Amino acid sequence: MHTILEIKNLSCHYDKIIALSDVSLTIKRGEIVSLIGANGAGKTTLLRTISGLNHASSGSIQFDSTSITKSPSDQRVRMGIAQVPEGRGLFSVLSVEDNILLGAYTRKDTEVQQDLEGIYQKFPVLREKKTHYAGTLSGGQQQMVAVGRALMSRPKLLLLDEPSMGLAPVIVEDIFSAILELRDQGVTVFLVEQNAFLALEHSDRTYVLENGSVVSEGKSKEMLHDERIIEAYLGR
Repeated sequence: MHTILEIKNLSCHYDKIIALSDVSLTIKRGEIVSLIGANGAGKTTLLRTISGLNHASSGSIQFDSTSITKSPSDQRVRMGIAQVPEGRGLFSVLSVEDNILLGAYTRKDTEVQQDLEGIYQKFPVLREKKTHYAGTLSGGQQQMVAVGRALMSRPKLLLLDEPSMGLAPVIVEDIFSAILELRDQGVTVFLVEQNAFLALEHSDRTYVLENGSVVSEGKSKEMLHDERIIEAYLGR
């Protein structure tokens, strides 16, 4: 399988605070890879550094065999990286449809409406609510809008930050079903998830981040039975 993302010895600082230290990982095309770790471990910082919202202090990021270490975030979107941020980041006073269409801002092709229709087929409730202000939707519906917006850029790599946060279990199931469907449609997914069990259940491989460094990696199904992972993250 072709490697779509390769990170080597990546470090990132906020002033004098080390947020990431010497992180290396690879993601192959068509995988769902999850990243687990305690709050403050650096998970969101890593996603933001991949998408270009944070700057790397040292190390390298290669996407689709091209170095993007110094590329601006809008160029990374054009190349095929889209992020669904923690907290969703919607414009609450814009309509659902306008929020979704913002994901296509880098595109000049004529198939935007066709892709919008695809989002409505994936999340039918959004068609019913398309003229409503995004801020009036439930948390689960807002997460669907955020995923839909990201998909409008036709990403090769989708970065998901805490997709289950604050959602009812039945909605979480819908969101993760959609993530698995995306993988089957050829979208590679890098998933940060506080619920380690969910992450391990729905991914192919997992990296564990502690204090800004990768301390463990492996096949997700095997890590579900790893005593250290169970004790530290699964609470059973």
